[in-house]
Amino acid sequence: MSHSPAGRFAPSPSADLHIGNVRTAVLTWLFARSTGRRFLVRVEDLDDRTFPEVAQRQLDDLAAVGLTWDEPPEYQASHEDHYLAVVDELTERGLTFECFCSRKDILQAPRAPHAPEGAYPGTCRDLSDNERAQRRAAGRPPAIRLRSDTAEYTVTDLLHGTYTGVVDDFVLRRGDNVPAYNLAVVVDDAAQGIDQVVRGDDLLPSSPRQAYLAALLGYSQPVYAHVPLVLNADGKRLAKRDGAVTVSEIGAESALAQIAASLGYTATTLDGMLAEFDPSQLPRDAWIFRP
Repeated sequence: MSHSPAGRFAPSPSADLHIGNVRTAVLTWLFARSTGRRFLVRVEDLDDRTFPEVAQRQLDDLAAVGLTWDEPPEYQASHEDHYLAVVDELTERGLTFECFCSRKDILQAPRAPHAPEGAYPGTCRDLSDNERAQRRAAGRPPAIRLRSDTAEYTVTDLLHGTYTGVVDDFVLRRGDNVPAYNLAVVVDDAAQGIDQVVRGDDLLPSSPRQAYLAALLGYSQPVYAHVPLVLNADGKRLAKRDGAVTVSEIGAESALAQIAASLGYTATTLDGMLAEFDPSQLPRDAWIFRP
């Protein structure tokens, strides 16, 4: 199905949006609108720690600051069959394997000298049929991992330039049969015609994995722009304990005005910010938010 190009904001409804999330949403909207793209919202609700009522409050907060989207929000939980069909396709191509490791097993296993902590050390990649049968009999349901044939992959980012990161045998489907984030996000972006991915720069390290998977599936690589996060006075991620950080606490108008000021704009409306928007002039450092 062919779509006109689009950007997207894709919150997970595990907690109310804080001003940092909303700032990223505003930037995603500005990137999309300034390049003539559609702007979409996707609710990433595959995890069991997400809640429909939180999703609704997130959508209400985005609308309160004036964001508009071009199609009804998509909910990932309604597409599980689609993700699992892609896992089946990769399995038929010999590109997956079952993994019986716990997170603790992975963190405690010896790994290659330059591999980051948590990178998969390959424990279950080459199990024999007999070894697999023994692990299955022990009762641990396996995750499905991608059988990667590269150790790293390079993406291009509008703010960070060329970025090369680790690609390990990452999880496609968890042991509880839930599609993994790295799979779902790639499949969704392709299905929705998303060719511009703007999100927080904490997600830059996951981009090589996602771009590599997209290439395996024959999808085109999106344009990436990983924007600086908003941090508290201690230089840590914003959290509830930092005081008034949600839109309902700050007030939509005040939140938007503070976001505009943090980006160096004189305008305090979205349309005014759009007129001033220039990606090359965006701040490159985190915004320290003091309620």
